[in-house]
Amino acid sequence: MNDKIVEDIDFEPEDELGDLGAANMKMRKLRDELEKTKKERQEYLDGWQRCKADSVNAKKEAETRGARSSEILREALVHDIIPALDSFDMAIGGEAWATVSDGWKSGMEMVHDQLLDALRRHGVERVGKVGEKIDHTAHEVLEERDDVAGESGTIVRVLRAGYRSGERVLRPAQVIVKT
Repeated sequence: MNDKIVEDIDFEPEDELGDLGAANMKMRKLRDELEKTKKERQEYLDGWQRCKADSVNAKKEAETRGARSSEILREALVHDIIPALDSFDMAIGGEAWATVSDGWKSGMEMVHDQLLDALRRHGVERVGKVGEKIDHTAHEVLEERDDVAGESGTIVRVLRAGYRSGERVLRPAQVIVKT
């Protein structure tokens, strides 16, 4: 590019410049060339800045997508584990549980607790406990009862446990509430 500028300007030795008009004309040519160079520089700078911003945005978007994909996979795993926990809950709550040997009960309860602990370590908590105030975002009220002990608006029985990950409810608890 520098060779092109030198050719376009066409420098002449000082003794051939002649009068002031020729010098002014040379000066105008130099200013025009400088202005053109400044515009090109600004165009290149603007293009580079756009590229840099696009690159930063693409990186942030990829990180966000990766985090969301990880969250979706984690939630899918939780949804796969929940039925097993439901089966444990039904077994523990059933009449036949009383006839099972203490060693077997203890082992099954340990497996149940290990599954719940694994979910807790990954930010998933169980919702729906007897005595809790009703939270319509986390609890699905299946029945309201007057004839039970407890404070009005509290859970008196949990029919199916619910699960939450942070503020996101993965599955609401199904409950019976005192009116």
